[in-house]
Amino acid sequence: MKKYLLPILLLIGMQSAFAQQSKITGTVTNTDGSPIEFVNVALKEKNTGAVSEQNGQYIISNISPGRYTLICSFVGYQSAERKIQIKENENLNINFTLKDDALQLDEITVSYTQKNKFHKDSSFIVSKLPLKDIENPQVYNSIPKTILKEQVVTNMNDALKNATGVTRLWESTGRGGDGAEFYSMRGFSVQPTLVNGMPAINNAGLDPANVESIDIIKGPSGTLFGSPVISYGGMINITTKQPYESFGGSINYITGSNGLNRIAADVNSKITDQSFARVNMAYNKQNSFQDAGFSESLFIAPSFKFKPSDKLTFLVNTEFLSSESANAPMLFLNRNAELSYDNISDFEDAYTRSFTSNDLTIKNPSFGLQAQALYEISDNWTSQTVISRSNTKANGFYHYLWDLTDGENFARYISKRNSETNTTDIQQNFLGDFKIAGLRNRIVIGLDYYNSILRDNSSGYVQNGTVNIQTQEDTGVLTTAGTNAFLEENFAGINEATNEVMSAYISDVINITPSLSAMTSVRLDRFSGKPSIYSAEPIEEQYAVSPKFGLVYQILNEKLSVFGNYMNGFVNQAPQQVADADGSNPRLKSFDPENANQYEGGIKSNFFNNRLSATASYYHITVANRLMTDPENVNNSIQGGEVVSQGYEVSLTANPIAGLNLIAGYSNNDSEVTKDYETSGYLGLRPEEAGPSEVFNFWASYSIPSGTFKGVGVGFGGNGASEHLTLNRATTGTFVLPAYQVFNASLSYSTFQYDIILKANNITDQRYYSGWSTVTPQNLRNYSLSLNFKF
Repeated sequence: MKKYLLPILLLIGMQSAFAQQSKITGTVTNTDGSPIEFVNVALKEKNTGAVSEQNGQYIISNISPGRYTLICSFVGYQSAERKIQIKENENLNINFTLKDDALQLDEITVSYTQKNKFHKDSSFIVSKLPLKDIENPQVYNSIPKTILKEQVVTNMNDALKNATGVTRLWESTGRGGDGAEFYSMRGFSVQPTLVNGMPAINNAGLDPANVESIDIIKGPSGTLFGSPVISYGGMINITTKQPYESFGGSINYITGSNGLNRIAADVNSKITDQSFARVNMAYNKQNSFQDAGFSESLFIAPSFKFKPSDKLTFLVNTEFLSSESANAPMLFLNRNAELSYDNISDFEDAYTRSFTSNDLTIKNPSFGLQAQALYEISDNWTSQTVISRSNTKANGFYHYLWDLTDGENFARYISKRNSETNTTDIQQNFLGDFKIAGLRNRIVIGLDYYNSILRDNSSGYVQNGTVNIQTQEDTGVLTTAGTNAFLEENFAGINEATNEVMSAYISDVINITPSLSAMTSVRLDRFSGKPSIYSAEPIEEQYAVSPKFGLVYQILNEKLSVFGNYMNGFVNQAPQQVADADGSNPRLKSFDPENANQYEGGIKSNFFNNRLSATASYYHITVANRLMTDPENVNNSIQGGEVVSQGYEVSLTANPIAGLNLIAGYSNNDSEVTKDYETSGYLGLRPEEAGPSEVFNFWASYSIPSGTFKGVGVGFGGNGASEHLTLNRATTGTFVLPAYQVFNASLSYSTFQYDIILKANNITDQRYYSGWSTVTPQNLRNYSLSLNFKF
């Protein structure tokens, strides 16, 4: 804890230093009295200001005494100015009413901040270029921090329920290498592996305290991000909060069902005219809805911004997470024998049983650091240098239940995990925006070095009793001392997986006409090392080339576009020991990388000054070169397996009237193993990682914008999915997790300085399950109350 005190004390000291300066507050409305969001309110002489919130309110802090011109501007409205004089320790309240200006609807309003055009926001991260969503041929969804606040989100799973076509397969296990949560996207499993577009590995659940937005990047994106962090279905990126140029922040307390207690703080301060600091922190403790299990974590994220000149900016983001949890063991159906269960009703009596104890915990401390330098070489070129480091550990018990195929009993297998993963990524990007022969080019030329080291010193797996799923009788020893006695003489040895990837890539977006643009990208990857600790032999050297193409035609400029893309992703394959059919002639065999190719087309729209945005697309992904057993030689592996995943997605965000906000999404996926050897058990079937074929999400909220009940708000939404084939093999049979619909609601009251939100999740108390050859009960009805104070 001591290492976290210094940044906290520094910011508290900064708060004291600046708290006595003057500030300006106010509300921006249109002529009918409705508040306007995202309006720039700036002091002309200071080049500083604020942006109005959803309720139209703004605040500019840390103002020195003097005379100023206060400017209020927004696209589609006539700008307004106000001459003011502010005294020491004075708080001025200045309100603005802006008039519509149809003649300015297509003009660009310059913000009060001098933001680098290559600033690392969500749109930049997706393409590594400053492309608006409507001119980007790739599909992505961004979940902003305002939604997380409105929905009283305390974990990543609840946050990702706002993403189109995303469902959770596995909850966090905490074990090294793959302990974070698994989700399904476009028919393939994916884990959160990116922070600000850079690799960041974590063995546990992530805390949302430092989230500016969560970016769901769709499709196999190997061209710009490389093989270590991608999934064929897409990627999950966390864009973190960054320091801004005034003092401010918030303190938040959340309490609720299952012993939920959470306190979080966000403090930002100006240090000098060129340097700024921000700290986000959270302490979170919650029990399981089952009879045992808990999670407890302390998260602190100091970040710093330094601008020594107009051309050079340094950004440093750090995250420290200390977490401990007692996780219920995943309940595995037997993958190697005929199913002994045929209906989910066999598991319903054990819905609230965890089959663990709060003695069997695992600790997952993590650390992440990103240091970035942005230098404007000229008006047309910017250099971006980024260094990213992450460290995550697993220390404690991991256990699972395995079906013994007698229709009643599961064996508990337990291990004492002790592992550490370190990653390093260094990127150098040169970003250009220039014209050749009258055609605008936006280009990124990059070099990328990635290194990861996973060291595992865990015990082996030992059976610790059995569980009867019908009677819930458990014969295991669920104490730390008793379990340690089981494992005392069992050590799996020291295992290590080190891999190194060196890459070069280039991506160029050319505006062929003002309405038509084309993206052309390619990456060259050189991989060496072990893809995992389970690999028998390392790869000495393996090369991969990953192309990407895209076209966008704007039917209505910045309002409506059609797009198409071809995207590629790949996974390196480790050598394997093979032999002839009679077992003779053993040898090491190398393989080419497995690869995925996606074709996608669709439409994007953005109408009424960002009040209505929608995306609809159809995609087709083919994964080829998959390893499979040689049908003529069981001792040999060959490449030739294939999976096809195709479907369509529709997502919508809207603000049709003042105070009303809507988000919604629907996805339909058809996935099939199209090539494999006939006796594999997979051919012609839907892969288990594909998740449900249909998924929907929606959330609607309304806050009264004016009048006696101004600030009172309500919200309602939900998620649903079709049935999920959690185990689906010809050799075992198929086990179905039923379709579900879960609904949530909220009641809130907000003012300029504080918010009160009451949230109810799963209000119908629906029993539903997730899984990936597993059966995992999900949370029942629960409540939370959020109290938020802003300063």
